[in-house]
Amino acid sequence: MKTVHTKAAVRAEIAALSGRGEHIALVPTMGFLHEGHLSLVDRARQRADRVVLSIFVNPLQFAPDEDFERYPRDLERDAALAEARGADLIFAPPTDEVYGDAEPEIQVVPGRMADRLCGAFRPGHFQGVLTVVAKLFNIVQPAVAVFGRKDFQQAVLIQRMVRDLDIPVDIDVAPIVREEDGLAMSSRNAYLGPDDRERATGLYLGLDAARNAFQAGQRDAAALRERVVAALTARNVEPQYVELVDPATLDAVQRADTGHVLAVAAFVGRTRLIDNMVME
Repeated sequence: MKTVHTKAAVRAEIAALSGRGEHIALVPTMGFLHEGHLSLVDRARQRADRVVLSIFVNPLQFAPDEDFERYPRDLERDAALAEARGADLIFAPPTDEVYGDAEPEIQVVPGRMADRLCGAFRPGHFQGVLTVVAKLFNIVQPAVAVFGRKDFQQAVLIQRMVRDLDIPVDIDVAPIVREEDGLAMSSRNAYLGPDDRERATGLYLGLDAARNAFQAGQRDAAALRERVVAALTARNVEPQYVELVDPATLDAVQRADTGHVLAVAAFVGRTRLIDNMVME
């Protein structure tokens, strides 16, 4: 496995692979890999001949008061994990390699679907996400790109971007990978101390309680949301939003149906976590 840091180097590697007729899968990440990321590598290996994993903490998707500077980084550790899991190439560029010496003038500006859920509280976040993902697609030119379902709104917007802009990439969205207690795996879990780590299970417990209620016949969205809020409140976790939405449009719904998604963002201390669950 190789690790490269420039667009010229990754393009040279991709050209060599493509010249042999090998299909490329891309797994975009911000690094500090965990089992959730590595499961995406597994899935990518099933979809293509070669797997490229990008590691880039993207400044465009962080607001000034967010955790860009303290976001966990450990490239040496990440490279060892990725190689052990079967990745063929890591693309880990510095910021100036991706954006030059200034924020790009031309960016991917999403529509109203980006103004909901996380986007309502993180203005500009998804513009930054879509811009860097579009750049990665253009640099690597993969046949398939694999994303995790934990970042549900992000995955929906990337699928819509590919469709609306006719980008020839197949988007594969993989299931959420959870700890034994249900907590969705996330690089930001590293911020949690032992007490906060225990409190953070409230996100999954609330979603699971809502899904159980749905399976028992509850269809009122407000009642399902209340199951989540109650679990968070019981663990002194502050909800930012709890919404039941149509996954195709991200519109809030008042009556739950199979396939609707219950999404939550909450603060455990200073750490913001997100999770979601399909009603089924």
